[in-house]
Amino acid sequence: MQVPGKYKFIVQLGKALHTYGVPSYKSQIYLTEISEKKGIKGSFMDTPTWINYVFYEEEEQTYNYVECVPPGELNLGALSRIVEITNDVLSNKSSFEEAKIAMEQLKTAPFAYGKLTELAAFILSAGAFSMILDTSWASAITASIIGAVIYGITLLAQKSGYIRSALESLIAFAATLITGLLSMQFEQINISMTILASIIVFIPGLSITTALEEITSRSLVSGTAKLFDALVSLFKQFFGVVLGLAILPLFVDLQPNNVINDVPEWLDYLAILVLALSLAVVFKVRTRDLLYCVIAGFISFYTTTLLDFTGILVSIFIGTIVAVSISKLFGKITRSPQLVFLVPGIVMLVPGSKAFIGLSSVFLGADGVQSNMGTQVLYIFMGIIGGLIFSGSFMDRNIKKASSKSMMPER
Repeated sequence: MQVPGKYKFIVQLGKALHTYGVPSYKSQIYLTEISEKKGIKGSFMDTPTWINYVFYEEEEQTYNYVECVPPGELNLGALSRIVEITNDVLSNKSSFEEAKIAMEQLKTAPFAYGKLTELAAFILSAGAFSMILDTSWASAITASIIGAVIYGITLLAQKSGYIRSALESLIAFAATLITGLLSMQFEQINISMTILASIIVFIPGLSITTALEEITSRSLVSGTAKLFDALVSLFKQFFGVVLGLAILPLFVDLQPNNVINDVPEWLDYLAILVLALSLAVVFKVRTRDLLYCVIAGFISFYTTTLLDFTGILVSIFIGTIVAVSISKLFGKITRSPQLVFLVPGIVMLVPGSKAFIGLSSVFLGADGVQSNMGTQVLYIFMGIIGGLIFSGSFMDRNIKKASSKSMMPER
């Protein structure tokens, strides 16, 4: 069905915001504001798999348009560009036609950093996170090697629908097998932590947090669907680990290793910087925003570390408020969406890794498994959501400001 020209830009914008991972309720706010700016009455609903546009025309008639779209993937570089295009329209710097052409060009814009750079990001993120978990040099090196293997699997997934559908389970299974086999030769490999570090890019902690944020903001349909999808993704990875742990004992005598942390403590500071930089590459952050993303991740992580004495709930709560505040500051400095800088901050706090550590340790039968792991995960969730609530919505307000300025009478 042909979309009327006056609505086409709004439909394109909604799809772009969805595609590049903007939370549903924020997409709806963006679409509502730009519609009001252009004198169009409309109502919008964005869900993980479809978008519903309702435009109110004269004589109580409406125009409905429903589009099925696949779930979006976080692409912070494309997100920044989409917001720039939208702001230009709201401030009358560009017309709808020019904006539509810019969005078409965005589909083929090279936001990726190249295969070698992405490979390095997978390797460094795995090794750096292993160091942060206070493991050992053997664990960090093993996680880095597995990170390279996992990147190879993700490249294959781009060409194979079967591999893409089983990707989460496949990478967890491969990481478990490689870690288990290498642990037989190198006793200083911490099995559960190494597996977690090697697949840290795929742990859906951020997705779970975003889903809970949407539920908190009363976007119930989208939030519930995204929460279930993130949990299914997490359980796919659990299945891969459990399958690997079930197969390994058939061939080798797999036992948890008694690991001594031989990585100097001061290297944790370097590791968190490397992790933040690597994740920025994975999330396709534009080069001009890279430094700010690294700083945001570093500050968020060490805020919670310094406040460990206050307990996990309070430290995560304050860390989230700091992350939001930093993202707002950097958003004003760079005029990029605040979400670009908030993601690296929040991703350091998300509870997915805690849940993974607890379950994988149980399956390994490791000693010293924390019985209150579930409570810690819940406290982390509560701390992040509470921090987001008390610090206000972190949606970029440049659109609102641009709209207000453009409606002011000229003198």
